[in-house]
Amino acid sequence: MEDIIVKLKEAGLKGRGGAGFPTASKWEALKNAKGEKKYAICNASEGELNVFKDGYLLENYPEEVIDGIDIAIRELGCFSAYLYLNKDYYEKYKDNLSKIIGDKPIILFKKIAGYIGGEETAACELIEGRRAQPRRKPPFLTDSGLFGCPTLMNNVETFYYVSKISKGEYEKKRFYSINGDAAHSGVYELPEDWTMEQVLKETGNYPIFDFFVQAGGGASGEILLLSELDKPVSGAGSITIYNKETTDVYALMEKWAEFFHYGNCDKCLPCREGAYRIHEMIKSRDIDYETLKSIFNSLNSSFCALGKGIPLPFTGLIEKVIKNNDKNNI
Repeated sequence: MEDIIVKLKEAGLKGRGGAGFPTASKWEALKNAKGEKKYAICNASEGELNVFKDGYLLENYPEEVIDGIDIAIRELGCFSAYLYLNKDYYEKYKDNLSKIIGDKPIILFKKIAGYIGGEETAACELIEGRRAQPRRKPPFLTDSGLFGCPTLMNNVETFYYVSKISKGEYEKKRFYSINGDAAHSGVYELPEDWTMEQVLKETGNYPIFDFFVQAGGGASGEILLLSELDKPVSGAGSITIYNKETTDVYALMEKWAEFFHYGNCDKCLPCREGAYRIHEMIKSRDIDYETLKSIFNSLNSSFCALGKGIPLPFTGLIEKVIKNNDKNNI
């Protein structure tokens, strides 16, 4: 049997679901974990705004994705694996995926969960038949995950590259979702260490107008100006372009606020009440920026990282775009 963990270490692959945790470390932890049963989960919930690379992979490279999952089952001694799909992906790809899976112990799982479905412990709760809410960590999934057993969870793109690494075909690339005020929206595979400026220019998406981007994710991603595009994209690899002249920044904030409010799992008070108050304030356009700042501070005590990440796009837009365009409103 191939030693895929050695290959993953040599490749330096990091998870492509957003956190960027070294893949080899996670696989090694599961391989060394003690337990009668072990599980693997491919998380294809992809519930964030303007992130659609995993759907692209399921449509265009399903064989590689399934191969990556199968490698995890064989190499790590997993009892079975789950491919967790959001509702749309399940309806679109279930038949083709089922054919590719054949008699492999990979189970297609569908559940509506939205944004919180991307949180690994919440995904385990869903598969176990409970409400999608995060668990306290530790224990981490590789010690006690699905059904209390050691569990590996990676996203679609990570498993795709596991397959490539196994075949010696990995070229240190990643997938980028480019959208918004882009000339050529779509998914592109390019070097992982390229700056956002390089990515936009190579794909013909570097605007001729004044713009800013939201990078990493379409809701939780950070706001960056032209002078800040000299670094690689982080998170889920999304780059959303916004025309500075024509973008209604308040409508944009309302879209984020609505997403976080309705996608909230309601488990903890800071996130539940904070997301609600942000949504109500921005929806009414009666924005008290000092109160908003106080809410952002309280979100730091949220139970999981999803709540802690809510302030990032708002603070970036306010500080870098709104303050410069409309100082009298601050």
